[in-house]
Amino acid sequence: MVSLRAPGAHPSVDREALVAAVATVAAVDTVAVRAGRVCQHCGATDHGRPWATVHGEPVGVSLSRAPGTVALAVGPGPLGVDVERVSRVAAAPLDVFTAGEVARAAGDPAVLAACWAGKEAVLKRDGRGLRVDPASVDVDVLAAQATFEGSVQPLVILHPEPDLVLVVAAGGAAVSVQAG
Repeated sequence: MVSLRAPGAHPSVDREALVAAVATVAAVDTVAVRAGRVCQHCGATDHGRPWATVHGEPVGVSLSRAPGTVALAVGPGPLGVDVERVSRVAAAPLDVFTAGEVARAAGDPAVLAACWAGKEAVLKRDGRGLRVDPASVDVDVLAAQATFEGSVQPLVILHPEPDLVLVVAAGGAAVSVQAG
């Protein structure tokens, strides 16, 4: 399940929303959910990948922010979510696209934004995030898949608003999106 919502005034509000989303998906009270962040590189808990447990059992979670929107993803296993504004990618072209992505996009900023969001979703699911060169992920928007380290991964690519692209890498698991 992916929940799209307005961002909180402080990141702690988004963390509370993630706890509530995990509780909803797991059909438990929020007191059964523990959540936080941890950097797998340095071990710090003030940044890094989000994590959650329900009654001590791990739950797959991911979080992404774009101006005016937060995406919270909850699932049974590893997953990654990214949400991007097409206008931001168009305004600040990135030098992370593969030759195949550039050719397939044919200059369409919405396709390039989906490629960028796909790269981030795959790398979040992998757990290493942007410590890995995003150019090592090749996203085929039309096929809704990414190739990373020799493995093809299915993607869910949605445009919930004209200027917004949402990509979920969940290993082929079904994805539902709720606005809230």
